[in-house]
Amino acid sequence: MTENPTRDAEALVLHRIERARGARPRIKEERITLAHGAGGKATQTLVEALFLAEFRNELLEPLGDGAEISLPHNRIALTTDSFVVSPLFFPGGNIGDLAVNGTVNDLAVSGADPLYLSAGFVLEEGFPVADLKRVVRAMSAAATAAGVRIVTGDTKVVDKGKADGCYINTTGVGVLSGSHRLGISQAQPGDAVLVTGPIGAHGATIMLARGELDIETDIVSDTAALHGLVASLLDDVPGVRALRDATRGGVATVLNEIARASEVAVVLDEGSVPVGGQVRGAAELLGIDPLYVACEGRAVVVVDGSESEAALASMRKHPLGAESAVIGRIGADPPGMVLANTAFGGTRVVDLLVGDPLPRIC
Repeated sequence: MTENPTRDAEALVLHRIERARGARPRIKEERITLAHGAGGKATQTLVEALFLAEFRNELLEPLGDGAEISLPHNRIALTTDSFVVSPLFFPGGNIGDLAVNGTVNDLAVSGADPLYLSAGFVLEEGFPVADLKRVVRAMSAAATAAGVRIVTGDTKVVDKGKADGCYINTTGVGVLSGSHRLGISQAQPGDAVLVTGPIGAHGATIMLARGELDIETDIVSDTAALHGLVASLLDDVPGVRALRDATRGGVATVLNEIARASEVAVVLDEGSVPVGGQVRGAAELLGIDPLYVACEGRAVVVVDGSESEAALASMRKHPLGAESAVIGRIGADPPGMVLANTAFGGTRVVDLLVGDPLPRIC
């Protein structure tokens, strides 16, 4: 048998990564850093080593976008999220509609029909009332468009310099009425991986809106409520296994979560991932892979491989899914890892980032 040093080296690297991932999570830092809120490795360690360890129960264990709760006559989904985006106002939206759409999407990818939201505001002393009105009106418009109602809330004001203008926390409740059992642990070898549209527009918009780069583009945030698209998809395609909105950490982080939870390999076709030209250009200027750039109106879908074309056709019927694409497949080996086939004929590992090159994007 002929030895293949390159293949042996690759196998050794993959083995070391698997062994490192299998170690019990442990928080090494003594203080919280921005990386702990970025959605990458540091976030995952914080969630698993502290929150999950202390709060562990069967409803929390799946670590989904929303918890599925069975009541005497209904199943509901419950989710909560906090929004600290900077700047508060950006092309295509602001913190208000972002808060509504983000919470609606967490319910939607859980398979729920979103119904009710709460809204909690933390306001900094001196925050302009005119800006607060803009935020609240954007929330109202987004809620009306999504068909949900904001039914309770809270307001706190902190001293000047103790916040950054306005933070919002939202909690959402939706009803689970279908037979689908969705989850990132449901992926199987042979499944297809899709995205609902071009990725990275929200993260790129926020990056440019901060004014740190002297670049003029037409990029606007992709923030949008996906529940209509998701409802149609679930009606049309019984073989949907998992849904996840690609927010912090982008598509790459979602795929790593799926690979790890399902103990499968995710193999991407890098050339099939839809990325707008201006988004790609902005990402390249900063040396950021678009796979890690956040979206706020895009979802990753895992579906039975035999139904990938049906899923694609269903999503493309909806305005928010017109540019949907099949971007990869689920394999068996190496389990727990994401690989990308590159345009140059090679393969690279798409791992979780420790932190996030674009903090506070939502």
